[in-house]
Amino acid sequence: MTEADVAASSLDHFWAVIPAGGAGTRLWPLSRAAAPKFLHDLTGSGRTLIQATVDRLVPLVAERVLVVTGASHRDAVVAQLPEVDEAGVVGEPSPRDSMAAIGLAAAMLELRDPDAVMGSFAADHVITDPQTFRAVVTRAAAAAREGWLVTIGIEPTHPATGFGYIAVGDPLPGLDETFAVREFVEKPAADVAARYVEDGYRWNAGMFVARPGVILDLLAGEDPDFARALRGIAAAPETLEEAWSTLPRIAVDHAVAEPAAAAGRVAVVPGSFGWDDIGDFASLETLLRSAGGLTVLGDPELVRTLDASGLVVPSAGRVVAVVGLEDVVVVDTGDALLVTTRERAQDVKAVVAALKEGAHHGLT
Repeated sequence: MTEADVAASSLDHFWAVIPAGGAGTRLWPLSRAAAPKFLHDLTGSGRTLIQATVDRLVPLVAERVLVVTGASHRDAVVAQLPEVDEAGVVGEPSPRDSMAAIGLAAAMLELRDPDAVMGSFAADHVITDPQTFRAVVTRAAAAAREGWLVTIGIEPTHPATGFGYIAVGDPLPGLDETFAVREFVEKPAADVAARYVEDGYRWNAGMFVARPGVILDLLAGEDPDFARALRGIAAAPETLEEAWSTLPRIAVDHAVAEPAAAAGRVAVVPGSFGWDDIGDFASLETLLRSAGGLTVLGDPELVRTLDASGLVVPSAGRVVAVVGLEDVVVVDTGDALLVTTRERAQDVKAVVAALKEGAHHGLT
């Protein structure tokens, strides 16, 4: 059976839910609170990260897309996604972490489509093999129809310490390439990460597929008031503004996935499709890296280099020259200039924190 045949038979009533939040502070000054990384083209493809996310999901869901983003970003998201029904772009009044966003989408779909299966996929991930990604999601949807909360486990390419991991258990009978989840584990130390990779653990990319009612009922088992509040907002959208600030601030992993895994309710479908969450400029440089020398995101005519390597982003439109520096990161946005190294790329968030405390809060 081809991918198209599988999709046609199993993805009726399948919905894509795209939580679009987070400021991406390690990618400052490109990514800021007013224009987070999912609104930027960080791959040089001509499509922003959220546009690319919708592009790879449309073959599975057609017009069945819900985006939950910050109220201040809603207009920009609507402008970037003309193919998505404007009513399907929900603006959350304030950040409440992923459980509130995904849970609200689940509550809305529970009312709108009783036969729905939803897949939650972050707006700011990069996937280089969308066809394989869609085949993996199709298998996850089949398991979700059987009542499982399904996650997609990314094949590790190295013992990363910046991701959580999934411990893969026994195969599930009657489901193609689908396994029980023994547990979710937090971001490990380097030696532990190396052992996880050797033992067949998978990266947790925060992709979940389930029936909306399964997600909400699992949440109700841990926090019935939270689940009740989400269902209440979906039933009475005019209460969103008032009720939102009362919701707990917690990630879906902690609120639902971890306790459900402990209860034997979570399945994992392994996936190898070239995944990256572009967490900082080091990972961006790795993703974009050219054959040698300096990698440029933007107009290469604006960059001059001599005996240098690393990444340059000349977003201000002026010439950037780099001489005699190895593994450098230079990002010029006009109102802010970042110069660091790939090794220290994670520390950019500390600069953002300092700016927020000082007199330059508007730059963050």
